[in-house]
Amino acid sequence: MDAKITLSFDETVIKKAKSYAENNNISLSRLTEFLLRKVTSNSYQSLEDLPISDWVSIVAEGEVEYQTKTKKNKDLKAEYFKSKK
Repeated sequence: MDAKITLSFDETVIKKAKSYAENNNISLSRLTEFLLRKVTSNSYQSLEDLPISDWVSIVAEGEVEYQTKTKKNKDLKAEYFKSKK
């Protein structure tokens, strides 16, 4: 059964990922699901242990930046509504 989630990415990354998915005849949702399935199917000690494929160079720009700060629900809600304006 599919479930919906909301994710936020840099606009440039989204555009490149959509283009990549389209060129490979897959939806962005299925591409994301595929990648998450790959990442979670093995036991990695940290983000740095994840294998990086060539496609990452295609859809990403610059240095990788892992943001691990957690935000409170009310901050996330305010950020979401601000982005919709």
